[in-house]
Amino acid sequence: MSSMASLLRRRVQVRILTVQKKAFSSSSGEGSTGKRIEKILIANRGEIACRIIRTAKRLGIRTVAVFSDADRESLHVKSADEAVRIGPPAARLSYLNAPSIIEAARRTGAQAIHPGYGFLSESAAFAQLCEDEALTFIGPPASAIRDMGDKSASKRIMGAAGVPLVPGYHGNEQDIDLMKSEAEKIGYPILIKPTHGGGGKGMRIVQSPIEFVEAFLGAQREAAASFGINTILLEKYITEPRHIEVQIFGDKFGNVLHLNERDCSVQRRHQKIIEEAPAPNVANDFRTHLGQAAVSAAKAAVGYYNAGTVEFIVDTISGQFYFMEMNTRLQVEHPVTEMIVGQDLVEWQIRVANGEPLPMNQSQVPLLGHAFEARIYAENVSKGFLPATGILHHYRPVPFSSTVRVETGVEQGDTVSMHYDPMIAKLVVWGENRAAALVKMKNCLSKFQIVSDGSFIGYLWDMINLVAGLPTNINFLQKLAEHWAFESGEVETHFIEHFKDDLFVDPSNLVLANEAYDAAKLSAVLVAACLCEKECCTLKESPPGGKSSLSIWYAYPPFRVHHSARHTMELDWDNEYDSSSSKILALSITFQPDGNYLIETGEENSPGQEVKVTHLGNSDFRVEVDGVSSDVSLAVYSKDQTKHFHIWHGSHHHTFRQRIGLQLSTDDEAAHKPSFEVASHSPGTVVAPMAGLVVKVLVKDGAKVEEGQPILVLEAMKMEHVVKAPSSGYVHGLQIAAGQQVSDSSFLFRVQTHEISLQSPKPNCIILAILAQENPN
Repeated sequence: MSSMASLLRRRVQVRILTVQKKAFSSSSGEGSTGKRIEKILIANRGEIACRIIRTAKRLGIRTVAVFSDADRESLHVKSADEAVRIGPPAARLSYLNAPSIIEAARRTGAQAIHPGYGFLSESAAFAQLCEDEALTFIGPPASAIRDMGDKSASKRIMGAAGVPLVPGYHGNEQDIDLMKSEAEKIGYPILIKPTHGGGGKGMRIVQSPIEFVEAFLGAQREAAASFGINTILLEKYITEPRHIEVQIFGDKFGNVLHLNERDCSVQRRHQKIIEEAPAPNVANDFRTHLGQAAVSAAKAAVGYYNAGTVEFIVDTISGQFYFMEMNTRLQVEHPVTEMIVGQDLVEWQIRVANGEPLPMNQSQVPLLGHAFEARIYAENVSKGFLPATGILHHYRPVPFSSTVRVETGVEQGDTVSMHYDPMIAKLVVWGENRAAALVKMKNCLSKFQIVSDGSFIGYLWDMINLVAGLPTNINFLQKLAEHWAFESGEVETHFIEHFKDDLFVDPSNLVLANEAYDAAKLSAVLVAACLCEKECCTLKESPPGGKSSLSIWYAYPPFRVHHSARHTMELDWDNEYDSSSSKILALSITFQPDGNYLIETGEENSPGQEVKVTHLGNSDFRVEVDGVSSDVSLAVYSKDQTKHFHIWHGSHHHTFRQRIGLQLSTDDEAAHKPSFEVASHSPGTVVAPMAGLVVKVLVKDGAKVEEGQPILVLEAMKMEHVVKAPSSGYVHGLQIAAGQQVSDSSFLFRVQTHEISLQSPKPNCIILAILAQENPN
């Protein structure tokens, strides 16, 4: 059976390569006009810039990267043939600075500009500017971008073309009273969304009229910050929808076709995190009608050519689909389409820009197997998927193959900054069918290794200190992929909300809590064994007579009189089932005569485990416990007098900490115990949920507020977060102002039940007065 599957896989892979080779060899140069593109400037950053550079190099086309000060050492800069600085970190002063990008193209002699996705990719003004400067814009014409980029105008065009529309308001009038009236006509719940841009930025679900004004104004601010345009449209919110989109492509000869559909229903914060192609549980007739509607939509955008995506919302109750919007660019999730049709869509874009016809017609478009894309983000899942920042100390993606791709714009040592999207990588896998592709995605997620830290945070006169790590969503993606409903293809946009009890940690579930503790203990045992083995290997490799910083305990073989050498170690583990405190795991390691390690936890009814370890090199080990042998990877870094250990084995990934300088390597250890406790916040204290920019402060220090009342608005990575009062009372310590940057977990304000008068104490007594209230004893 396995040999048949292997044969089928090879045949499909050969078919993919053959389709791509035939498609382009048959049309190379045919119908092209003028000089062909020889140098491309990529007006973008990160993984999409690296993606475009890769295809351009394969085609023999030189590339020019642009970068902000924050990206000077980034991977896309290193990958390009040339790179030009275009401004400071803020996107509006760099990647959205059209004149600087045009000037970079002039300076380097680039003939064409590829906008990637995001930033200027859907700017009709930028596309027109390129044309005016005699630069080829690798994308649709400015007129089509203008018509489709305005979601209100595009819906009017689609309605006239007979494409089904969701009921809503798509007018130009933006008076807030009129918008409230239109929302009443549509009927709640409604969806507020910007008329321009995408990526879920500025979208708000409004359940009642009471929420409308705050949501509307917030959507306008976020739209202006992200896209430079703050106009809004309203739509009826479909309560049980699927998000299915169709990849379309057109050439300059009037040919338009679709390349099948993608399902992008699994989302958080209105942003996709797992996409797949084709859509699961879709009948062939539905697929045909959807594709035809997408082609009709593209043709309705007069003169459309190059890549585009027509997005539909599907009502799972009625089975009806409605036009949502058309994105006039390459999508983030385009690789899943490439995997099932065997084509390089960036190459298609370049060839269409060169004036070549599409390499195939609709009847020739294949549908080969199934593909998934999982977006790996630096974000705090438990804090509502808020973006995170930090340095990538250890970054080891899974290996690239014909069926596994990792699209990334970072490498080990890079920083995930607050200025841009927090996506670290896209994991793309292909299989002969959905089940096979899903197995591959689960396996790859378990082997994807990322270790990073956050910034050292100080606040309240440096009296309280926190060390924050950089979280990722990999574990959450694994839970999604392993969920029974996802495995059966029962997806819709509320998937995460509907199955939150399965996907998020429930501290009251004692069975899972015990399983998590047992898994952490095993990982701690493996960490201890691997660390000891690595130190022994280091000592053995030292030159004869050379100096070694390792203690004599690790002499090889270790020597003790009448007993085996022993070592103790304490590792601190953050127990997700008990957020009130971390768990210290005390381990006793005995070096056995045969080179194995006997490791005991000291718990009753918990016998020691004998571990055999082979160091394979760098961070890789082979371990054997209880007759089971497996691969282990261990990453270690030090920060702020603390060592951090990350271990991967099987489907498990655990993190531990150890204070530097407090661990003794002899049998008679002192009673010093590492402690990672931090001073607790006083009741009512509110800290920044993420590093970001203060957009607006809504109340003054000392103001009386009600529970849930908005106090200020933060913006990070183009997403807004409203910080609200945790309880009713008076605001104290609110010293920040609009335009100020704040760090993750830094002090923002405190809400207390009574006023504190700062008039009566003398100025030099104010700090003491506040501290006395916080520490009445």
